[in-house]
Amino acid sequence: MKVKIRAKNNAELIRKLEDELNEDVTEVYVNLRPTKEIVVRILELAPNVRKISCPPSVYPKVSGRVVSALRQIGVELVPEGYPRGRPKKYGAETVRMVVEMARKGLSLREISEKMGIPLRTVYYMVERFGSEVKEKAGSSFPESP
Repeated sequence: MKVKIRAKNNAELIRKLEDELNEDVTEVYVNLRPTKEIVVRILELAPNVRKISCPPSVYPKVSGRVVSALRQIGVELVPEGYPRGRPKKYGAETVRMVVEMARKGLSLREISEKMGIPLRTVYYMVERFGSEVKEKAGSSFPESP
């Protein structure tokens, strides 16, 4: 069972840990930096915990001693959170299809029209993910649209 605990300060976090953790809990998410005191409290209240996670912005601030001590007892401490940056408009499958069409010899303009993707985006996909397509096309591959 996974438990997410959010608090404004360490004292509030410890109070919430005492209320929400039990022996059934195997994963814990805390929104504050897992200090030695917090980690000990988590392990006392939820002895079956195998994974503790925190926000990616807080993870680098966690003590190396805490991380290595957890690793020794088989508990994983990992950064967890929402993906950063702009979401991808085209998935891996679309990129794969564009690169495959380019490998088969279709012009980038044809690929753009067929897939409904802007021509500049098709150029970007082929340039970034289809390196052997450029090599196969040799010098006839245009550098810009």
